[in-house]
Amino acid sequence: MTNDDAYDGLFGAVSYAFRATDSRLCRWYIVLGSLVAALIAFVFALAVVSLVSGTVRTAGGMLTSSRAFYVVVALFLVGPLLAPILLVARTHRRGEGDARYDRALSGTGFLFVLSIYFGLVASMPSTFQLNGETISRPPADGLLGPVVESCYALPEPAWPIVPTTAAAIMVVVHRLYR
Repeated sequence: MTNDDAYDGLFGAVSYAFRATDSRLCRWYIVLGSLVAALIAFVFALAVVSLVSGTVRTAGGMLTSSRAFYVVVALFLVGPLLAPILLVARTHRRGEGDARYDRALSGTGFLFVLSIYFGLVASMPSTFQLNGETISRPPADGLLGPVVESCYALPEPAWPIVPTTAAAIMVVVHRLYR
């Protein structure tokens, strides 16, 4: 297999990156990042199907843009999840593969996965209604209690700051290590 036809498309790039890297951390991220990206894509696909089925007899306008918004949010989550995998595959295909670069990008990938979780925590309101019952969010305790508490302190509309910061760190690490 020559470097020019090492892989074809997204799935080929994922398997190529897994085979080409010497970093175990990178291999772990390739598995985890691919699974999380697939899960997020599946959840957002179900959300779009649910939105479309619930609004099928309604006129377009705002509903059409909300469907597109679901897709944009999914891309903003799945893109940075797959970016380290695709960048590792690209550098190895070009013959510039380096285990240090692979580990650094994998570390930022794991950071992004955590940032999605902490962004979801930050978006949780202090109380909400579920089936007519008022539910309070759980207290921040345990090992990650201080981090969860700082996420609770963020205003709810500011939750995208957490994954955006992790994605920015990913870009900086890519620039520094290439």
